[in-house]
Amino acid sequence: MAPCKVLAGARVVLPTGIEEGGRVVVDGTRIAESAPAGAETIDVSGHWLVPGFVDLHNHGGGGASFGGSAEDVLTAVATHRRHGTTTLVASTVTDDMDVLIRQAGLLSELAEQGEIAGIHFEGPFISPCRKGAHSEALLRHPDPAEVRKLLDAARGQAKMVTLATELPGGLDSVRLLAEEGVIAAIGHTDATYEQTVAAIDAGATVATHLFNAMPPFGHRAPGPIAALLQDERVTVELINDGIHLHPAALQLAFHHAGASRVAFITDAMDAAGSADGRYLLGPLEVEVADGVARLVEGGSIAGSTLTLDRAFRRAVTVDNLPVTDVVAALSATPARLLGLDDRVGSLEPGKDADLVLLDEEFTLKGVMRRGAWVVGPQLG
Repeated sequence: MAPCKVLAGARVVLPTGIEEGGRVVVDGTRIAESAPAGAETIDVSGHWLVPGFVDLHNHGGGGASFGGSAEDVLTAVATHRRHGTTTLVASTVTDDMDVLIRQAGLLSELAEQGEIAGIHFEGPFISPCRKGAHSEALLRHPDPAEVRKLLDAARGQAKMVTLATELPGGLDSVRLLAEEGVIAAIGHTDATYEQTVAAIDAGATVATHLFNAMPPFGHRAPGPIAALLQDERVTVELINDGIHLHPAALQLAFHHAGASRVAFITDAMDAAGSADGRYLLGPLEVEVADGVARLVEGGSIAGSTLTLDRAFRRAVTVDNLPVTDVVAALSATPARLLGLDDRVGSLEPGKDADLVLLDEEFTLKGVMRRGAWVVGPQLG
């Protein structure tokens, strides 16, 4: 077992607030209450220590997709770990059902091994009116029997399914997911306000990338945005890359939902942590230019090239959100939503030693996962 380490002198963000000149004791893979005599002390003064990030919605990175081989999946996971995401749910994209079932089998094995925290099925049960970067030819109604096929293929590792709940079978599928303990997420939807309220009442608890791939807010027809923001049972995903959302929209979401109901996500595709160029998102071709991913055919935004360390820095330095709120949206809130808050999401004794070290400008300088350094620490 690795020797006990004490990270001392940083601003430590705890559930109770910011501890100046604080310390975190790492004993093996866990955070400990106290350190034994002779423990190694690492001076991280002038830095921030925050919990490892938790990403609910991510399609890949490092030039690799979660729809590829096991090697591809591990490449993408490693890319995001280097950017502070120590807990990650792998998201699929619309494809033939047999393809999705095969992907679910592979991803469930990697979830069982602890490489990913589960599977998110984004599509094929979404609206052709709001399909975004999904193949319209492969979309289908959310028939509960079809949803059940994906859950069975995931062998207990399905964490979330995104649905257009206004489609035939939508509400019954939401009820099925709720009964199975799987998150029903409303997204890629053309639902009205009233239809969205009905889906929430049926058990839906997440808004897939709020504002994106859904009708805009209207003062006579408020649509899903108003229903999702106002209901305390709903957690809203936000993509804070400066492309998917205007800063005012992000501020609006935080004002109405608060950090306890906001989860920052990447919605990353293969190009995250990689170069501009041509990529595939499921069966669709994507062109990435200046870090912005768009479908070659039609020009729709196709996921993002975001990593969560960039989302953190932007939230604090551009959006002027309190650090404690940003930490909640990146760690505590998604961890709680996934039912993993007994292990991750905050720097508390007994939890996994997953943490991110940032300098005073909120640039990443170190990443630890389960007590082992993935990056750094870079203290020079």
